[in-house]
Amino acid sequence: MSKIIILNGSPRLHGNTAGLIDTFKQNAEKRGHEITLFNLQKMNIHPCLGCFGGGKNPNKPCIQEDDMQQIYPAYEEADIVVLASPMYYWSITAQLKTVFDRLFAVAEKDANYTNPHKGCIMLMAAEGNNKNNFEPIEHYYHSLLEHLGWKNLGEIYAGGVMGIGDIKGHPALEDVKKLALSI
Repeated sequence: MSKIIILNGSPRLHGNTAGLIDTFKQNAEKRGHEITLFNLQKMNIHPCLGCFGGGKNPNKPCIQEDDMQQIYPAYEEADIVVLASPMYYWSITAQLKTVFDRLFAVAEKDANYTNPHKGCIMLMAAEGNNKNNFEPIEHYYHSLLEHLGWKNLGEIYAGGVMGIGDIKGHPALEDVKKLALSI
């Protein structure tokens, strides 16, 4: 089975994004997948310095000393990366973006800056609940995967969920369950 890492970019650890993650995790584990969850809000992760100093040490891709050292080995071993985030101003949260920027240090291990090939899933909760609301993040996600050479394994957008607990009973949870059971 696959090794899957979940990068939870939500600052609310028990919010609506957590509901999506919990449903995914439970069902993916039923299929025998190995899941590693990183709650980024609880981690000490600094922004990328843009120094191009990464990739020189295969055991420690980035020169910065912070909690990314926990993520790098799991990321490199993972077959699938799940990006989980609430929508913040029609994008992913700063917590998730910061980690993603720092993953460049792994690409720096290759002379051509080639990223490791992965499958990817997007799970997103948002206040807005119309198709146009998700267009900017869909564009970002698809562009990101195209440039990384990653395979889109699925994306679930749960709209109309702003208050903590609004995700309960949301139809997107069934979609997440089906997605997790399909991989």
